[in-house]
Amino acid sequence: MSERTPENLVPEQDISEVRKVRLSKLAALEEAGRDPFAVTTYERTATAGAIRADYDAYEGKEVSVAGRLMSKRVMGKASFGHIADSDGELQLYFSRDDMGVEVYQEFKKLDVGDIIGVRGTVFKTKTGEITVHVAGYTLLTKSLLPLPEKYHGLKDPELRYRQRYVDLIANPGVKEIFVKRSKVVSAIREYLDGEGFFEVETPVLNTLAGGANARPFVTHHNTLDVDMYLRIATELYLKRCIVGGFEKVYEVGRIFRNEGMDPKHNPEFTTVEVYQAYVDYNAMMDLTENLIRHCAMKACGTLEVTYQGTQLSFAGPWERLTMVEAVRRYVGMDFDTEPLTDLIAKANAKGLELPADTTWGRALYEVFDNFVEEKLTGPVFIIDYPVEVSPLAKKKPSDHRLTERFELFIASKEIANAFSELNDPIDQRERFAAQMAAKAKGDEEAQPYDEDFVTALEYGMPPTGGMGMGVDRLVMLLTDSYTIREVLLFPTMKPRA
Repeated sequence: MSERTPENLVPEQDISEVRKVRLSKLAALEEAGRDPFAVTTYERTATAGAIRADYDAYEGKEVSVAGRLMSKRVMGKASFGHIADSDGELQLYFSRDDMGVEVYQEFKKLDVGDIIGVRGTVFKTKTGEITVHVAGYTLLTKSLLPLPEKYHGLKDPELRYRQRYVDLIANPGVKEIFVKRSKVVSAIREYLDGEGFFEVETPVLNTLAGGANARPFVTHHNTLDVDMYLRIATELYLKRCIVGGFEKVYEVGRIFRNEGMDPKHNPEFTTVEVYQAYVDYNAMMDLTENLIRHCAMKACGTLEVTYQGTQLSFAGPWERLTMVEAVRRYVGMDFDTEPLTDLIAKANAKGLELPADTTWGRALYEVFDNFVEEKLTGPVFIIDYPVEVSPLAKKKPSDHRLTERFELFIASKEIANAFSELNDPIDQRERFAAQMAAKAKGDEEAQPYDEDFVTALEYGMPPTGGMGMGVDRLVMLLTDSYTIREVLLFPTMKPRA
């Protein structure tokens, strides 16, 4: 039997038959005046998690609980089942002698997947399982499609992501990922708010797609009759806030990039960008390290986590390596001492195809990108990036080939990117011009010339440190998720034919 059938175990024609049977049950209920879809409310006095967490407080007391019927085992005059609500499962005990023959017969017609409310008394079975002895029940919603068989669950990854609602029902561990994700996002805001940062909201629709090197999604505004772009970063608007006098700002926002999809990339994702006046990228490293530690403790309760079999420690201090040092350590090429022609030849011998006129900075970055990133278990800050790949970062005073920029790598993933922000409008204008020249040569990810942003800089932006972090990738690390699709409730999927 194919694993790609929607329930992994039930062939499609059988699902159709199950649905027909359930529709007939629904019709019978409606004829009897008991339409479950007409129910609007059900008063609950407890949840499964609350009862299991404090049994002594509930023992012998009557409760009303509600949720999805996850199992049903009929044994003559008595039956058992399990109900699941938002915080756990709870066993139910149904007795014909207590409920009455007619009600018990109606109960036996319930299907796994139906949503019910039950009223009864809390007790423990001989095996010690906390249970509700049901005195009465109410069918709140009729399920017309079967759930995956409990033992095998919903396994097919494509179906899990496409039908996340079934995935959440069938695989309880999936819900825990998104509970942790919520804790991470809350922890980000909690930490930054506690440090005096001010949360702002900036436009999602932009007339220019700036702030990063990426291909945008294009749409059209009918009233203005202009093409617009879904934002690829929040950076440039947040820096405008710094110009305007907000000295500490951040935004947790959805970002859209028209790029390929792989375990680390989805066309829409979440970032947090943080900007602080009067500090540099060193302060941003301290902030990033402390922020991630705060998130780890809030979501996991520990600074020691395992990711795909690799032990990671978020306890500090984290290593800081210049890009030149990293290439020297992991590739054996010394960009401080070797001639550029020799470095290009060595890079091409390793499989790159760098032209003879490749600049020193571009060659350094290509070697790092292709041969070093995958070796960075971290956490490690890679600092001092070439100016060619850092159009918005301030140059290092000691070496104008480099910028005061870092990227944080953990488990070979880029988690955060930060700069001592460029605040020289003349330099910024020249770098935008260089980006436009690159675009003219075919670079579809080059940044556009943003004249209004340059104008903002001409009013004066104080020395500023800025950092952007991928929230999804951080959640991947803290939930041991291999692919970004595991941590997005509804990842981008190609429509079915």
